[in-house]
Amino acid sequence: MSDSINLSSAKKTSNGFDLAALSQRTDLMFALAFMAVIAVLIMPLPKFMLDSCLAISIAFSFMILMTALFIEKPLEFSSFPTILLVSTMLRLSLNVASTRLILSHGHEGTNAAGRVIEAFGHFVMGGNFVIGIIVFIILLIVNFIVITKGSSRIAEVSARFSLDAMPGKQMAVDADLSSGLIDEDEAKRRRKELEGESNFFGSMDGAAKFVRGDAIAGLLITLINIIGGIIIGVVQQGVSLADAAHSYIILSVGDGLVTQIPAIIVSTSAGMMVSKAGVEGTADKAMFQQLSANPSALGMSSFLMGCIALLPGMPILPFLTLSGLTGFAAWFINEKQKGNQETIRKKEKEHKAKETEKTLETQAQDDALNPVDSIRIEMGFGLLSLLNGDSKRKALSEQIKILRKQMLGDIGIILPSVRIQDNLQLDQEAYSIKIKEIEAGSGTLRPNHYLVMDPEANDISIPGEKTTEPSFGLPALWVAAEYKDQAEEKKYTVVDPAMVLATHLSEIVKDNIGELLSYGDVQKVLDQVPESYKKLLSDIVPVNITVGGIQRVLQSLVSERVSIRDIGTILEGIAEATGFSKNTDGIAEHVRHKLSRQISFSNLDDNGVLPILTLAQEWEEAFHRSLAGDNENRYLAMAPTESHLFMRRIADEYDRLTMIGEMPILITSSPIRIYVRSLTERVRPAIQVMSQNELHPKCKIRNLGQISMG
Repeated sequence: MSDSINLSSAKKTSNGFDLAALSQRTDLMFALAFMAVIAVLIMPLPKFMLDSCLAISIAFSFMILMTALFIEKPLEFSSFPTILLVSTMLRLSLNVASTRLILSHGHEGTNAAGRVIEAFGHFVMGGNFVIGIIVFIILLIVNFIVITKGSSRIAEVSARFSLDAMPGKQMAVDADLSSGLIDEDEAKRRRKELEGESNFFGSMDGAAKFVRGDAIAGLLITLINIIGGIIIGVVQQGVSLADAAHSYIILSVGDGLVTQIPAIIVSTSAGMMVSKAGVEGTADKAMFQQLSANPSALGMSSFLMGCIALLPGMPILPFLTLSGLTGFAAWFINEKQKGNQETIRKKEKEHKAKETEKTLETQAQDDALNPVDSIRIEMGFGLLSLLNGDSKRKALSEQIKILRKQMLGDIGIILPSVRIQDNLQLDQEAYSIKIKEIEAGSGTLRPNHYLVMDPEANDISIPGEKTTEPSFGLPALWVAAEYKDQAEEKKYTVVDPAMVLATHLSEIVKDNIGELLSYGDVQKVLDQVPESYKKLLSDIVPVNITVGGIQRVLQSLVSERVSIRDIGTILEGIAEATGFSKNTDGIAEHVRHKLSRQISFSNLDDNGVLPILTLAQEWEEAFHRSLAGDNENRYLAMAPTESHLFMRRIADEYDRLTMIGEMPILITSSPIRIYVRSLTERVRPAIQVMSQNELHPKCKIRNLGQISMG
C-alpha cells in the first residue's frame, strides 16, 4: 500500500505535477520554502511580493504566539527552536529585500518599498519621523533588553537544571518500574519524555541567541537604511537633504517597525515557552486559576485602587470601576470557594460512610471465609504508636514488609498477611504474637526507648531498665532515646521497639513456618515450576506422590529453615526417593542429601566457616538403642529420663554458646538425625541439626565442642 502511494506521488498528471500528492510531501514543501527564504537574500523582490511576504511574516509570528499560549506543556511544541530559526531567517531576508528596494527607489517617494512599509511608517509616525524613530527605539529596547534578555536567562537556567535533574528523574522512573507502579511501556514513554525535555531546553538555550541577534540586526539595518538612503538620495539622485531625510527615514523606520513587531511577538512566544516549565495546563487557565485562587489578594487590590481613586487629581472613574470589579470578583470567588469546600466536605462524609460500610462488609466476608488468622499481632494501647514511623524509625508495617521479602528470599515462600489489632485486655506496653489464633510468643516493649545489647555479653554501662531480648533470650537494656548515640559509640547493638517486635515475629514465623505452608501455597509453588521441570512434575504427581505428600515434604524442609527456592532439585530428590520409599520423612531426608551444598553453605558464619557441635558416642548409641519398628515405621522410644537429660544438655550448651555469640550446627549420624531434631526443637527450634552425609566436602568446619552425657 505504502509503495503504491509513493509511486503515485511521483507520477505526473497531464497538467504537470500532481499537486495533491505534492501537498502530502511536507518535507519537500518545507525544503522549497526554506530555499525561497534564502533566495530572497540574493534576488530582488517586486513591491507586491514584498508586501505578501511581510504579511506572511506577521501572520506566522501571530500563529507562533497563539500556539505557545494554548499548549499544555513545552514538549507539545518541541519544534519551537527550529521554527524560531526559520522565522528569524525570514525576517532577516525580508529586511535585506526591503533594504534593496529602499536604497534603489527611495527617492521616488514613500511607496518605494511597498504599501505595508509605507502604511506602518505613516500610521505609527503620524507624519512625524522623529516620533517614528522614538517608537522604533522603544520597541527595540523592549525586545532586546526586557523580553529577549529575560527569556535567554530562563532558557539558560532551565537547560542547566533540566540536565542536572536528569539522573534523579531517570532513577525515579526505574524505581517505579521496579516496584511495579508502572509497566515497561510507560517507563519507555517517561524516559523518552525526559530525553525530549532535556533536548528541548538545551536547544532553547541556543535558540534564544537567535532572537537577541535579530534585535541587534534590526537596529543596524535601520541605521544603514537611513544613512545610506540619505547619501544615495542627495549625492546620486540629486534630491534635497530635507526630502531625502523625510522619504528615507519614513521608509527605514517603517521597515524597522514592520519587522520589529513580529520579532517582539516571537520573542514573547519564546519567553512564554521557557517560562512554562513546571506550569500545568495552558497559559490562560494557569494564570486565571492562580490569580483567582486567593480572594484576599483581590480584596486588597480592590481596597488599594479605591484609595488611589481618592488621591487629589486622580481620575476617579477608572480606578473606582476597577476597584468595584476586583471587589466583586473577590466576593464571588470567596463564596464559590465556600460552596466548593462544603460540597467537598459532604462528598468526603459520603465517601467515608461508603468506605466504612464497604470495609465492614469486606471484613464480615473475610471473617466468614477466613475465621482463623494465620498470623496475628495483638498489642496494648500504648504500642499503637509503633504503627506510625518517623524519620529515625521505620513503622511496624514497613518492618513486616521487609520481613515478608526476606522470608521469600531465604525460605522461598510468601508469608500470609499479618493482621495487627489492639487488645485492651493486654497491658499497655505488651504484645502477643499468635499463629492460627494460638499464642506463640509475647513480650513487653518501651515505645520511646531503644533496646541495647552487648555483642560480647558484658554488662552495659548505660542507665536503663534491665530486660531480656524476646527472640533469643539475651540480656538487654531499655535505654531512653537520649542515650542512643552513646550506646552506638560504645559499639553496642541498638534496636528500636518496632524492630524488636519484627525480629521476634520473624523467629516465631520461622519456628512455625511448616504449619503456615498450606496446600494452596504448595500448589502455587508447583504452578510456577520452571518449564524444564514440568515433565518431571507430571511424571511423579499423582502417580508416585500426591500434592499433599509434596506439601508434607516441603513442610519438613521449611520447618528446619531449609529454603525451597531450588524446587527443581527438590523434585528430582522426591522422584528418586519415591522409587524406594513412600514415607514422607524418608523422602524429606533424601531431599536434604540432594540439597547438602545449599544447607551447608547457607549456615556458614561471617568467616565462611561452619561452626558445629557433635554428639558424644554415648548419645549416638543411646539414640540407636531407642529406635523401634521396621524401616518404614521407625520411631523413637527413648526413656523419659534419658530424653529429658538430653534436652537439658542441649539447652545448657546452647545457652552458653549463645552468650558468646555462637549458634553452631548440631552434627549427628544420618539414621538418627530426624529423631535428634524431634527433641531439640522442643527446647530450641532454631537449632539446625545436620547429618554427617549432609556436610559438603568443600565446606570448612570449626568444632565448638560436644554434647556429652556427664
